[in-house]
Amino acid sequence: MEGPPEADESFSVRAALRSPRRLRIEILGGLVVALALIPEAIAFSIIAGVDPRVGLFASFTMAVTIAIVGGRPAMISAATGAVALVVAPVVTSHGLDYLIATVILAGVLQVLLGVLGVAKLMRFIPRSVMVGFVNALAILIFVAQLPHLVDVPWQVYPLLVAGLVIMVLLPRWTKVVPAPLVAIVLLTVLTVVAGIRVPTVGDEGELPESLPQLLIPDVPLTFETLQVVAPYALAMALVGLLESLLTAKLVDDVTDTHSNKTREAWGQGVANLVTGFFGGMGGCAMIGQTMINVKASGARTRISTFLAGAFLLALIVGLGDVVAIMPMAALVAVMVMVSVGTFDWHSIQPSTLRRMPKSETTVMVATVAVTVATHNLAYGVIVGVLVAMVLFARRVAHLTSVTRLDASDDDDERVYAVEGELFFASSNDLVYQFDYTADPKKVVIDMSKAHIWDASTVATLDAITQKYERKGKTVTIVGMNAESQARHTRLAGNLGTGE
Repeated sequence: MEGPPEADESFSVRAALRSPRRLRIEILGGLVVALALIPEAIAFSIIAGVDPRVGLFASFTMAVTIAIVGGRPAMISAATGAVALVVAPVVTSHGLDYLIATVILAGVLQVLLGVLGVAKLMRFIPRSVMVGFVNALAILIFVAQLPHLVDVPWQVYPLLVAGLVIMVLLPRWTKVVPAPLVAIVLLTVLTVVAGIRVPTVGDEGELPESLPQLLIPDVPLTFETLQVVAPYALAMALVGLLESLLTAKLVDDVTDTHSNKTREAWGQGVANLVTGFFGGMGGCAMIGQTMINVKASGARTRISTFLAGAFLLALIVGLGDVVAIMPMAALVAVMVMVSVGTFDWHSIQPSTLRRMPKSETTVMVATVAVTVATHNLAYGVIVGVLVAMVLFARRVAHLTSVTRLDASDDDDERVYAVEGELFFASSNDLVYQFDYTADPKKVVIDMSKAHIWDASTVATLDAITQKYERKGKTVTIVGMNAESQARHTRLAGNLGTGE
């Protein structure tokens, strides 16, 4: 069962407001995330083919809305690369208004999927897929920083190293102020005072100078419009929910708290609805920024999420000139530290790999490989789950056995005991485990240690029975449990020969 959205009362908004220390952590965490969101939102806007303002406003509305309606406190939602990749073709072929219509429809679909309980499907994602998801994410975060380190002035590299040193050493002395915030401020002051010319946030794109405005997309309300936007809206809804629910589960593990995944699912839909009506490009949970919030800064409540959005808007509208001079090297250093901290280094240690079943390692590697190759976390997770299902079915298939209980070939009756879980993979070879020619006139199949899970097994039992009948022999199936008996009674004789 799902617990309350904030299972630990010590990390509730009310408790945080009564604790100056906790409130300071939440405020500073929100500020650091806001600074990290700016270049990311601009970059994702470029991927989607829209003005940077569209991505920045989307990050503001997503963060503020999900802070109120979401089910995972301290998680950050904003414009993301996965969503940008999904909606980019809409912008290219039909323009911004169709993009906004797509975002709104995706929000509606996410609300419906959330209410229908899609979050419960999270239980079918194996741990090995989660490990692969986390490792792939860490790799993608690191790879995304490389363009900022190629063909740049040499001063970028010592600035990057300085930022990393600050974030590694400062927490050993004090954790009063988040190390990423200190690194950003010190490196900005250094570049300004020393007159060091390096790429800045302002070089990434133009920052907005006004507040977002409520608008309705200028698209015809026709079936043709629905045909255009529906496929992209569905893809965006599914990708957004998958990334958000996986991120929520990851934050649960990091913070050792529980969250309401169903509320998070429909909350993402509400956030995208609000974002769409304010002209944003939509989004979902951002694992990199979330890790900055919960791991680097130590935030635990909705306050940090809300302030991340509020600070973002204040920074880009009210302090745009200040934000524009921040060196990208400082933000790259922050994201590199996030990448290192996110990667599950234990999962690739030789001792772990030796103990771990090869099938688990295969699933993890498949998830990482597909995600890194496609730059899409959703594809990697889907492939990882499919590989896990195939390997699990293959492993379970070999756990089924057929044993002949009587020892004499002259007996009037032959008894076979079937043991194991019978489904499409394990029951395929069942038909070859019986001696149709040599067996006597009466054959008994004892199913007391077996369970029938699907129609494929019933069809196989039908095929076995018919093979014996063609040789003038009778088959009696005994020992089925109630569920297996009900399934067999309902389907036996109605599925064809099964051969």
